[in-house]
Amino acid sequence: MKRLTLVALGVLASACTAGSLQAQSREVRANIPFDFAVGSKQLPAGHYRFYTESNDTLVIQGDAPGASALSRVYDAEDSGRGSSRLVFDRFGDRYFLREIQATSIAINAEIPASKLEKQLGVQRAWLGPERTLLALN
Repeated sequence: MKRLTLVALGVLASACTAGSLQAQSREVRANIPFDFAVGSKQLPAGHYRFYTESNDTLVIQGDAPGASALSRVYDAEDSGRGSSRLVFDRFGDRYFLREIQATSIAINAEIPASKLEKQLGVQRAWLGPERTLLALN
């Protein structure tokens, strides 16, 4: 009887582990060394998780309290296929999350520009944004 209980517990533990492994594979992580904006939400530097909640909603969740955001996403061009990275536009000392390309969670999407980002783009049109790329874990 004890042996049957141990086998049943082993099978149950394996099923729970497989479920958590599958859930973990639906997200990517990154350490972002600078403050950045997603839409109108300003987020501090730190460790972040990125995952999709539906086909067009990206969840960005940081370790710090209140460091989270939701964003609608749109299909991006296929230029970054095969790599996993975050793309930021930088205007001066301000960073704006522009794209997420994550093959492991099957997302290649652009994040809509905020009003502030558009204004900075117009003011600095002669320079244009600088692109900053970060690898995803």
